[in-house]
Amino acid sequence: MQDKRVLITGGAGFIGSNLANSLAADNDVIAIDDEYLGTPENLETNVDYQPVSVLEDDLPTDVDVVFHLAALSSYAMHEENPTKGARVNVEGFVNTVDQARQDGCDTVVYASTSSIYGSQTEPSPEDMPVAVNTGYEASKLARERYAEYFGNHYDMNMAGMRFFSVYQGFEGAEEHKGEYANVIAQFAGDLADGNPPVLYGDGTQTRDFTHVDDIVRGLECAAEHELTGVYNLGTGDAYSFNELVEMLNDELDTDIQPEYIENPIPDSVYVHDTCADSSKIREEAGWEPQISLEDGLERVCAPYQ
Repeated sequence: MQDKRVLITGGAGFIGSNLANSLAADNDVIAIDDEYLGTPENLETNVDYQPVSVLEDDLPTDVDVVFHLAALSSYAMHEENPTKGARVNVEGFVNTVDQARQDGCDTVVYASTSSIYGSQTEPSPEDMPVAVNTGYEASKLARERYAEYFGNHYDMNMAGMRFFSVYQGFEGAEEHKGEYANVIAQFAGDLADGNPPVLYGDGTQTRDFTHVDDIVRGLECAAEHELTGVYNLGTGDAYSFNELVEMLNDELDTDIQPEYIENPIPDSVYVHDTCADSSKIREEAGWEPQISLEDGLERVCAPYQ
């Protein structure tokens, strides 16, 4: 993207700040954030940062493209306050998109989630049946339905991105997320400090770990191609937590065994396995993941060495 005026909600957060910093080199970028999970320290000086909530009136939506990433982004956050979760994730989405529509913006790329697929060991295509087991998943599926409304009723380009286990490491913009950071960041930090990483259950659960740089490129591709619909962003390769710890030990030249504890999340809602079928966005926008897990872990661990 070049020479566009862009709004990023959740723009001081993990994914949002990486996107803002990437786009700001060639575009006029506004980032808004209520600083629940984000911090302006994540942003470069050429990003116009405004500490604003997506629930407010008069948002800076007079732009060419909106990237809507603001959300309460975990199961625990929604269980703690389901009403707040719905307000931020659903009402905040509708509020932002409708203000953008009224200001003449017709292209929105927004964050959904791969969690609605449930546990899947085979790659999950976008057209497979989905279900809702948590407030978090309900809020993201509601976004997809409201996006369908805006697309059908107002002819807007509405691209929902179902992210698969996005990581960067504590030395990147994940540090501010703390306990909500990806397990890669948490496990690497533990091992580097000489502590055993704590794994839920027996560590056989698997994730399609996708580096944030690939996610950023996917978001940009969706906007540039004015996509409408839902799209997976993942590598198509899944690794278990046990394999991850072994790979991190190798990269850090450590030999620390994990600690296994009972999973505090009920089995009925815990997503044990994820794996993306990203052929749809590959075919429609030419996006391909470029960072293997091996290369990504090297980046994550480099600051500790």
